[in-house]
Amino acid sequence: MKTFKAACLQVNASNELMANCEAAARLAVEARAAGADLILMPENVAMMEWGRSNIVLKAMPEEDHLALRFFRDLAREIGAWLHIGSLHVLLDGGMVANRGFVLAPDGGIAARYDKIHMFDVDLGLGEVYKESATFQPGDQAVAVDLPWGRLGLSICYDLRFPHLYRALAKSGCAFLAVPAAFTRTTGKAHWHSLLRARAIETGCYVFAPAQCGEHVNNRQTYGHALIVSPWGEILADALEQPGWVMADIDPAKVGDARKKIPCLEHDRPFAVPKR
Repeated sequence: MKTFKAACLQVNASNELMANCEAAARLAVEARAAGADLILMPENVAMMEWGRSNIVLKAMPEEDHLALRFFRDLAREIGAWLHIGSLHVLLDGGMVANRGFVLAPDGGIAARYDKIHMFDVDLGLGEVYKESATFQPGDQAVAVDLPWGRLGLSICYDLRFPHLYRALAKSGCAFLAVPAAFTRTTGKAHWHSLLRARAIETGCYVFAPAQCGEHVNNRQTYGHALIVSPWGEILADALEQPGWVMADIDPAKVGDARKKIPCLEHDRPFAVPKR
């Protein structure tokens, strides 16, 4: 299999859609000029808004979504594979999908994925999130075939559910995408460890573009967009400021890692203790 270059963007999105799209596009153009073949964007790349009423007001149906149209044009313009981390897509009935898209270099939609796991948590000191009040969870794991191998899709809080990634790896994925807007609180504690664990458990490359900095309603995200090897090595870390990171990706290393530790082949049935 041929090698390729993957780039993960790191942005500080506001609640102004076109300004966010243009900022992400500038980074994507830079990464493409540096040789990136696959460019991945973070969760909520076009909108970091707060509150159900505000999110629903600014969400758009997929067929009318200005950000999707913008990024499809961008993919055609730069001739690269684009992973749009996620957009807010308005659904019938007033709920919103946190939906990721993979775009081919001709601007076509190669895959869609709706975030499955909802971030309903209380982190203390008044930091409370309840995504299920606004977003309708997905119910379908999704993988997409790229020229270099299969990419498994996920979004942010999905990262804490390892069985999703194991299922994606067993379906033939060599790469995993984890676009995120991880909170600063949880990011400091868990981000690097969880991403390395998902890579090690599956023998996959992990691509994790990220939001960073302060957003509307004083929301703070952690940054540190990462690219992790199938052996769990951090190949690139964007630290805390907007920008992008890139790494050379060798699909053969997926097979090497799995040959050394073939844990995907070692599942055994077991009885579960009663609760």
